Amino acid sequence: MSGADAPTVTTAVTRRSPPDRAPEMSAWVRAGAALAEGFPGFLGFGWVRAGEGSDEWHMLYRFARADQLAAWERSAQRRWWLASAQGIVEETRTERRTGVEGWFDAAPAAGAPAPATTGPPRWKQATVIWCGFFPVSLAANATVGGATAAWPVLWRTLLLTLLLTPVMTYLVLPAVTRALQPWLRR
Repeated sequence: MSGADAPTVTTAVTRRSPPDRAPEMSAWVRAGAALAEGFPGFLGFGWVRAGEGSDEWHMLYRFARADQLAAWERSAQRRWWLASAQGIVEETRTERRTGVEGWFDAAPAAGAPAPATTGPPRWKQATVIWCGFFPVSLAANATVGGATAAWPVLWRTLLLTLLLTPVMTYLVLPAVTRALQPWLRR
């Protein structure tokens, strides 16, 4: 697979830190992001605390390719960063996702190890995406499509994809995936 064809890799890490160390934890997380930004293929980073007073922190970082992620993970900078948190941070879970497989994996139970599966076969994933995309696309074309029929195809497509992508991402695909979970797991 060429670099252009390689799927991006997102790593999700759950860490624990005492709630009274939240300011230190925030600074530590930002320092790690600043270090990772200097590595080729780094696409972004985010973190959220499970709740006020919680000891659980969820972090995501994304690289363009698996080999670029591996370079960050093997780096002296990352080793230094992880060592700097000894005594205040405990890593409890790490997951890696590529492509759209993350849509189809069932969430692990609390305290359970991360699943080792990569999701159902691609033909099932494609079927689920189509089951969500067809009615949304049909509705959009029946409503917005009429109002934009005179537009050039480029602008019409741009508008529809800008409207439909968040609808598919946040509403339709999660709902269709939940509804078809038994079939996806067979």
